[in-house]
Amino acid sequence: MKATVHITLKKGVLDPQGKAIGHALHDLGFDEVEGVRQGKVIELDLSGDAAEGRINEMCEKLLANPVIEDYSIEVNS
Repeated sequence: MKATVHITLKKGVLDPQGKAIGHALHDLGFDEVEGVRQGKVIELDLSGDAAEGRINEMCEKLLANPVIEDYSIEVNS
């Protein structure tokens, strides 16, 4: 079983890396970009049929910082 976890900063949390990416894109001539928020993707290979609850537990305890980050889980068999 595979799971993909998408982690992004919550709205309202400053994203200096996203801002730097946005400036760089503008410098390269991509003026249509109005804003950038950066995040991370974590792919998990899991044995058996791990319940989504277990993956949530992994996110809450280690993979994401629930104070400043949101996450979503995609489970693929």
